[in-house]
Amino acid sequence: MSESSQGSSVSSVELQKLMDHLFNPEDPTRAMPLCLWGHHGIGKTEMIKGYAKSKGWQFKYVAPAQLEEMGDLHGLPTIEKNELGKSKTCFASPDWVPETEGPGILLLDDLNRADDRILRGLMQLLQNRELFSWKLPAKWFMVATANPDNSEYSVTTMDDAMQTRMMHFTLDFDLKSWSYWADKAGVDSRGIGFVNSYPEIAVGKKTTPRTLVGLFKQLAPISDWKANLKLVMSIAESLLDENTLAPFLNYIKSELEHFMGPDDLLSAEDFSTVRKKIGLLLSGNGNAQRLDRLSLLLDRTINYLSTKGFRFSELNRRNILSFMEEDSVPEDLRNRFRLELAKIQNLEIRKLVTSPTFTDQLLASL
Repeated sequence: MSESSQGSSVSSVELQKLMDHLFNPEDPTRAMPLCLWGHHGIGKTEMIKGYAKSKGWQFKYVAPAQLEEMGDLHGLPTIEKNELGKSKTCFASPDWVPETEGPGILLLDDLNRADDRILRGLMQLLQNRELFSWKLPAKWFMVATANPDNSEYSVTTMDDAMQTRMMHFTLDFDLKSWSYWADKAGVDSRGIGFVNSYPEIAVGKKTTPRTLVGLFKQLAPISDWKANLKLVMSIAESLLDENTLAPFLNYIKSELEHFMGPDDLLSAEDFSTVRKKIGLLLSGNGNAQRLDRLSLLLDRTINYLSTKGFRFSELNRRNILSFMEEDSVPEDLRNRFRLELAKIQNLEIRKLVTSPTFTDQLLASL
């Protein structure tokens, strides 16, 4: 399959907006099945599962590569009576087929790893939303995932007839989108800091967003990575590419102290510690200011504050106001942070944004 036939490249945030448009439970007949292409471990499956959960929709999963017989696909035959009392052969739907009204998403995971017989059998489902005797409920939407059709993967090529039954998009790794997801998912902040420092390592053979998240989950109970370096690196070696290990070791030895997460900014008892960390974050190990790191921190902090049910405290308020007066932070970044804060639908944050202190700071910056 050529690169052009995989559709537009999208980030996870862009994909969510596309699905919001394409999958409308009030007009489900308009939706076509969607095929999401991308390299292994980039998060395609978790992205679709997380989207369904965020919408409060139901979710069903099937891996066509695990279907060995056609009966696993279309169901087993049963004998039923028709309206005239005559017997007829019908097919009972397999257990992966949704039976409730929905809305929901049926995920056909790793579609092009199935053999050709199964792919051909799925064409009717993708085209007509039915197979033999059963139909997909009206408010269910189909999404398939697939790996690139090249020498790197053992896949079955989908012919044109198969491809034209779906809309195609390619999911790319996007640092900002991944950091947003990782914060929401509770990934260890030190791990998020590593990926932010070395985003180029996130898509490799073994090192992928999936294996990185797995690594950070294993390391989360270790409070001091530097003091337990041998254990930490042994775990890292089991999951990551060799060329990722040196940056990870360097991060632990010399850059972890520069790391700063949203909670460090919002919940510090003494803002002088925040001021020191901002200086380290901006300087890194070189002379040039690392405004990219600070910008990502502010984006992550907005995401953190936007979390449903977040309880905004007096300490959070004081630290934000102190941050707005921090001279080491460029004024354009502070202004962007102010504007993004004003968009958050949280009563306590809105009180802050409309307070005289906050508005005076904003007016003084103009």
